[in-house]
Amino acid sequence: MKWEPIKELSNGAFRIWTGVQKATFEKMITVLREAQRQKTLQGGRPCKLSLEDRLLMSLEYLRQYRTYFHIGKHYGLSESTAYKTLRWVEDTLIKSGAFSLPGRKAPPKSQMNYEVVLVDATETPIEQPQKTEAFLFRKEKAPHA
Repeated sequence: MKWEPIKELSNGAFRIWTGVQKATFEKMITVLREAQRQKTLQGGRPCKLSLEDRLLMSLEYLRQYRTYFHIGKHYGLSESTAYKTLRWVEDTLIKSGAFSLPGRKAPPKSQMNYEVVLVDATETPIEQPQKTEAFLFRKEKAPHA
């Protein structure tokens, strides 16, 4: 669902669909507008989607765990463009520091101290006596004369 029908939803329905309140969504849009302004100073081709659609696309990805392929097809983009757009929105919002989005860093370290025990379970060949022909066919050798 694109931005036009969603913006008319009530606050509760908007929160259910996107995972954030309308006020938070508007704050995110202001942060993205500033980043977009800085990005357009460098030049380049303009994006096919509006900022609201790009943010909504990112929130749908985070909320509903949809794949880049499905999101791209829903918004009329390729899978790689959907990935780049989602990555830009997430990185911009994380860099702003105004929102508590999960970063792509190592998980927090625990206060627990772990003791590790290493067990060597490698296979080693067993020394066995070689099976001779006499043993295999139950033949006894003649005594030496």
